[in-house]
Amino acid sequence: MTTVVWFRQDLRIGDNPALAAASRRGPVVPLYILDESRRPPGAASRWWLHHSLSSLGESLGGLVLRRGDPVRIVPQVAKAAGASLVVWNRCSEPDAIAGGEAVLAALDRSGIAAETFTGNLLHEPSEIATQSGGPFKVYTPFWRACRARKVPPPLRAHKPASVVALDSDTLASWKLPPQKPDWAAEWGQFWTPGEHGAHKRLDAFLRNDLKDYAAARDRPAARNTSLLSPHLHFGEISPRQVWARLAFAVDRPGLAQAAAKFEAELGWREFCAHLLHHFPAIPTQNWRRDFDKFPWRRDAAALKVWQRGQTGYPMVDAGMRELWHTGWMHNRVRMIAASFLVKHLRLHWREGEAWFWDTLVDADLASNAGNWQWVAGSGADAAPYFRIFNPMLQGAKFDPGGEYVRRWCPELKKLPDKFIHAPFEADADTLARAGVTLGRDYPEPVVDHAQAREAALAAYRKITR
Repeated sequence: MTTVVWFRQDLRIGDNPALAAASRRGPVVPLYILDESRRPPGAASRWWLHHSLSSLGESLGGLVLRRGDPVRIVPQVAKAAGASLVVWNRCSEPDAIAGGEAVLAALDRSGIAAETFTGNLLHEPSEIATQSGGPFKVYTPFWRACRARKVPPPLRAHKPASVVALDSDTLASWKLPPQKPDWAAEWGQFWTPGEHGAHKRLDAFLRNDLKDYAAARDRPAARNTSLLSPHLHFGEISPRQVWARLAFAVDRPGLAQAAAKFEAELGWREFCAHLLHHFPAIPTQNWRRDFDKFPWRRDAAALKVWQRGQTGYPMVDAGMRELWHTGWMHNRVRMIAASFLVKHLRLHWREGEAWFWDTLVDADLASNAGNWQWVAGSGADAAPYFRIFNPMLQGAKFDPGGEYVRRWCPELKKLPDKFIHAPFEADADTLARAGVTLGRDYPEPVVDHAQAREAALAAYRKITR
């Protein structure tokens, strides 16, 4: 019996419940639909998607690619293949939920059976509830509730014995990667999209970086992070697979604390998905509606210098340049850069969310919107607005030797450590010896920190009266 497997955010063979169920029945039609009617992927995500789909097609021995409306395409493909069943793994994003329900209705009208599975989270958002039966709004009790539940073990890989070939678009015809100019030409040295690359990355993290994760994860120069976020977003590896691999470390001396910390980061990803599932307006509306009255500024020039890493604050600029050159930014630096946009520049968090959506290879609707609102102070369980990151102090604390800044802001590499995070505080002789002329080699600060901080607090006071 032929089954259509509709791939979505689960571009893998291992621990794929929908694919496993289809493979047990008989021949499989693997289908991926590029649906641009909802929020289309950003430019960086399109690059990743191209390579991820290429990898999946090679692993399966074939992949049917179609572009358009799944409500029309899924029944059409099922009929062409003579399939009696269509299966897929559920997604937690509002548009994806609505799209899945619409496809279910279309298949029902066509007399074709359908079945859906849990495959992209540790737990379904609807399964985790407060004692009163409602959604959680604070992370700590949410994660406590999650930890009280058993995580199902991952399924083994199921490669279909027979893959049915149908007419398909070519991946090249979709033109997902950048063309002219190809600004992602060097990304291959940073990333290996696809299921094999995901497991290789997890292996390296567990072997080399987990032991120092708790202590060094906030140091961007150390790179003691998993770098799994894009692989998880595209479903090249499942959180259940990561969870199962972490089990070896939970009771080991020297690794237990690091493993628990990393598990908590997976928990934050779950929390963001939980919030988006229950509060679908989070990507566009303030969670705290009092922020609707916040006096955000409109300043295209200030936004541009932030996007280009030309703010005059090295820790911010290093992060924004890392983002542009690699499609990724270290998590600690994301918080610093985001705080600078919404608090020093007082530009709306949606400006930052949109830029990250376009430039991050791990751009995820739930995490991107949830984290931006967290930094802005307008979100659930958010950092208070009056917590304003000082980019100089943050740099001195988490990049004390300036290694990270010197990598991404090489024009400052000869500055002594004392001034690497605040070149505008260096005297003329020090700047001259380092070969730096502010305003020429490196920009003057776009705003004064103390003045910007006070202006941000004054704006916040207006909405709390």
